Amino acid sequence: MTFKELTEQRCSVRSYTDEPVSEEQLSYILECARLAPSAVNYQPWHFYVVVKEEDRKKLQMCYDREWFRTAPMYIICCIRHDEEWVRKYDGKPHGNIDIAIATEHICLAAAELGLGTCWVCNFNSSLCRQAFSIPENESPAVLIPLGHPLQDAERKAKNRKSTDEIITIL
Repeated sequence: MTFKELTEQRCSVRSYTDEPVSEEQLSYILECARLAPSAVNYQPWHFYVVVKEEDRKKLQMCYDREWFRTAPMYIICCIRHDEEWVRKYDGKPHGNIDIAIATEHICLAAAELGLGTCWVCNFNSSLCRQAFSIPENESPAVLIPLGHPLQDAERKAKNRKSTDEIITIL
């Protein structure tokens, strides 16, 4: 599969079977995240893998949607602010960029294995921090449900802007 085919295959999955993700699949996905690039190679991230039922329920309180409950596991993607690189010219921290790159590595690796994911950013991050005793130097940035997509789930066509709208060649 080409990279373009992989990016076309990856989509937001909002319906999962109860089949568990294997340890080998999870290990592969997390290794892909570990290898993601980051500003000045600081790697300012920490990933919490949520698999126990009691922890799944705690996370579901942070994002209370019926479809979210169908995922057999989740990854909480956090930025470690005390480890993020800051551009000296304008003070811009790059933790948000770095966690986005690593999170998309998770999503693409999962898609390569035939698994589904969905970026969830609209969640109660304070409740998440409290529920999982996430340290103050870390911010939960993204929740990723992970599992086998339900075959009957409707796959929506990707709605993307045209290249003329997003590219300027100088």
